[in-house]
Amino acid sequence: MKRKITLKQIAKELDVSISTVSKSLRNSPEIGEETRLRVQAFANFYHYKPNNIALSLKNRRTKTIGIIIPEIVHHFFSTVINGIEQVANENGYNVVICLSDDSFDKEVLNMELLANGSIDGFIMSLSKETQFKGDFHHIIEVINQGMPVVMFDRVANEVICDKVIIDDKLAAYEAVQSLIDKGRKKIALLTTADYLSVGKLRTDGYIKALLDNELPFDDDLIIKIEDVDTCEIIIARLLEDKAIDAVFAVNELFAVTCIKTANKMGLNVPKDLAVIAFTDGIISKYSTPTITTVSQSGIKMGNRAAQIIIDRLESEEDDEEETYVTEIIETYLIERESTN
Repeated sequence: MKRKITLKQIAKELDVSISTVSKSLRNSPEIGEETRLRVQAFANFYHYKPNNIALSLKNRRTKTIGIIIPEIVHHFFSTVINGIEQVANENGYNVVICLSDDSFDKEVLNMELLANGSIDGFIMSLSKETQFKGDFHHIIEVINQGMPVVMFDRVANEVICDKVIIDDKLAAYEAVQSLIDKGRKKIALLTTADYLSVGKLRTDGYIKALLDNELPFDDDLIIKIEDVDTCEIIIARLLEDKAIDAVFAVNELFAVTCIKTANKMGLNVPKDLAVIAFTDGIISKYSTPTITTVSQSGIKMGNRAAQIIIDRLESEEDDEEETYVTEIIETYLIERESTN
């Protein structure tokens, strides 16, 4: 049985570009007859069949970019979308937004739906379930068929494409270091499950900051929260049992729940308990007390993701060996009442 083959594999075998293969298979007059026939013969031998994912980019331009995000209620994702739209609209592009709801199946369905002639490329952040499964076939197939993909925030090292991220480990390190500099010595971490790339990196930064300052590391102070709806019970147990003096939360919801729980228990924030969170959103600005946060610069991240994909879509060059970028957006700490 002959193996299933992709446009990228045909291009590599015949030492031509992906675009040349695509145009040859469509009998484009831009490609010489000898090359066209050679590509078509090779494709026929391996029973190559183009799929809908390839057709949108190669047959026509829609001037539309597909965005797939895990959730819309998270302030960070909404700011990234704003950043993408700014640059897209300035360059004459529209965006279509789909939610995966942190579901692998829905993420795959969204990609298949949008790639069926609706868009020119994808900007996406992976769902929880996709990262848990470690199954990225749907994204790799899109890329192999010549459609550009830019990942942001939740990314996969296994997928070779452009990425826009922050240095999650360094940002977490600096946040915890700021707590230590204020004299806090028993610092807990409220985080997500390890299979989320950002959660793992932020945990690594937290641990490194403790060890670099010769503070004891207690695995029991790392609280992995799967369900926001039940996290108040878990946080209350932490505050009762561990006599901690600071909390580093990987998102705003964990942080504000921690403050609410501390207040119910008669603890004063920040006198008894200092709190820092990732994501500088509405909750942090209007919470009582206001919350010190790590700003992820969502607008800037969206701007860069959009510019990268538009540059790819409008590039006239036909590189046989694609080179991809991983751009790191700078973060900074916004000091507010929860740590002062």
